Amino acid sequence: MKKIDLHIHTIKTISDSDFTFCMDSLKRYVTEANLDAIAITNHNKFNAEQFRAINESLPITVFPGIEINLDNCHILLLSDGSDIEDFESRSDEVLKRISHVDDSITVDNLKNIYGNLNSYLIIPHHDKKPSIRGKTLEELSSYITAGEVDSAKKFIRVIKDKTKLTPVLFSDVRASDSLCSLPTRQTFLDCGELSFSAIRACLRDKGKVFLSEDDGNSLFQIFDDGQKMSTGLNVLLGDRSTGKTYTLNKINDVYEGVKYIRQFSLVQRDEAAYDREFKNEVQKKRSTFLDRYLSAFKSVLDDVMNVDLERNKRDVENYISSLLKSAEEAYRRDAYSKVALFDETAFPVRDDIVLKELISSVRQVIENIEYRNIIEKHVDIKSLKKLACELIELLWSKALENKKRRFLNGIIKDTKDSLKTRTSAIQVNDVDLYRVCMEDRKVKRFEDIVNSLRKESIIFEENVQGFSVVASKGAFTKAGEIKSASGVNTSFKEALKEYGAPYRYLQALMADNHLVRSELYRLFTKIEYKILNSDGVDVSGGERSEFRLLQEIKDAQNFDILLIDEPESSFDNMFLKSDVNQILREISESMPVVVVTHNSTVGASVSADYLLYANKEVESGKTIYRIYSGHPTDKILKSIDGRSIKNHKIMLNSLEAGLEAYESRRQAYEAIEDR
Repeated sequence: MKKIDLHIHTIKTISDSDFTFCMDSLKRYVTEANLDAIAITNHNKFNAEQFRAINESLPITVFPGIEINLDNCHILLLSDGSDIEDFESRSDEVLKRISHVDDSITVDNLKNIYGNLNSYLIIPHHDKKPSIRGKTLEELSSYITAGEVDSAKKFIRVIKDKTKLTPVLFSDVRASDSLCSLPTRQTFLDCGELSFSAIRACLRDKGKVFLSEDDGNSLFQIFDDGQKMSTGLNVLLGDRSTGKTYTLNKINDVYEGVKYIRQFSLVQRDEAAYDREFKNEVQKKRSTFLDRYLSAFKSVLDDVMNVDLERNKRDVENYISSLLKSAEEAYRRDAYSKVALFDETAFPVRDDIVLKELISSVRQVIENIEYRNIIEKHVDIKSLKKLACELIELLWSKALENKKRRFLNGIIKDTKDSLKTRTSAIQVNDVDLYRVCMEDRKVKRFEDIVNSLRKESIIFEENVQGFSVVASKGAFTKAGEIKSASGVNTSFKEALKEYGAPYRYLQALMADNHLVRSELYRLFTKIEYKILNSDGVDVSGGERSEFRLLQEIKDAQNFDILLIDEPESSFDNMFLKSDVNQILREISESMPVVVVTHNSTVGASVSADYLLYANKEVESGKTIYRIYSGHPTDKILKSIDGRSIKNHKIMLNSLEAGLEAYESRRQAYEAIEDR
């Protein structure tokens, strides 16, 4: 096994916060991390002189490289080092094109600068921001060696997915004079020699890439001293004040993307404050759900806001009135009023929204990578591209036509205004009857949609370990309800009077200057979001805490690591065993989880993948927090510095209060058992 880190920064660029390169820090990192190979990859820059100095100072393989801003993503491009001057010259061309942090080059630029891309290792940000995607990924797919991720969780997820690139985990470290704790993100390769071609071959084979040397992808390093933990479920044991919380805090400080559920954080003594906090959380979830559920309605409402039925009515009345008057006073017609343009109507100019949406849909099918195999089974991509081009050409044609019409409409208007000043004949007022008719139909359809939204029904229901999350819709019945939904301190009494007529209600809302128009879509239907227990009634105080814990654990799926500090301090054993243990096992299948516990219900029955035991020891008058670790079936747990402790003793002391207490309880239970 070879340990590599192919993403190290040694020069401050516009993409970096301030740092000063330190050769001693880099040497310390390489030595203490036992690295076999590294790559120097500064942002859009390669310095041959510095690279040679680094290469000569380190006893390991060092590859020249560069991290390039490419089409709004980042890629690592590594050379074999056979021609440093040539690589520097080509990399200088990249730097010339990037003068701002948001600048980037195109794939065509990349090919023109570096020539045959097969001569390099190309590793884009894959499950790491800013990540490669879409057209850029498609154009470079044949040249890409692997994809960089930024956490063990993502490494495991990607390596299990056959459609994804081979994942690699690198430090992305700045080798500065202020480098204190060393990076823990590196990748192991099942590789004999560390030649450029051998690394390329390994990186293209998921079976040769690992998070740890001896334990494959089941363990990964968490601290710079070499301490590891499982990529699954870890249980952290220890007596009081032995460093368990200290260890959790250290993990939280070292890593980004950590979900940390601290001890007692979900249970408050101030019931009123706790009730407000719980309701606020429910309100946030309601708001998020409301935005998602009403997103389509919002676009309808935005369109109807621009419709003025009263103005349309006046325009039509003026048109009919002027038409009749023109007919009655035909005797006034003269040379000016008999000009063809005198009564000419303007050409209709309409934005073809349907065509734009169609083009967008076709492009989405063409550019989709995730379901490409299914799409290509049924549709020829080349034909789709031809369709997209033809639709775009049609859109351009219509845009040009509309431009011509606007130009002609300007001429018509100027001419009509000029003729009108020279004659006493009645000019017929212009009106777009098609637009008037369509806007009238828009309003009727809008009112149908609103009336449908106001019908009472459950629109979402989700079961969470015995609890039900229910969202329902219905009509507002009180002005206070609308005010609460708006979050604005204004009166809705007058608007409520028009609530039965959606269009008039909209006009009343728009007349209130206190209301933001972009938020009006929230005020047409009442969305209620409730948390119910297994009996179908609102949760009680204790049940709220249980639900919040389950939600916090479930929400951790958006993070890279989950830490939970002594859940038994706030919840009873039946809840922990039946609900918490199950959901912890489920979530640990996709991310690392660490649970601190003194409780046998959690510690012994949760079926942990790995054990960590924190112990406070005093050596030479100095307090040391030492961690012993191993698998639950191991008889001996070991520390990083080679010390060991019996697992059986730890389990009894930590979870059962010692052998004597355990035997006493066991005998008491046996005595009352009904046999």
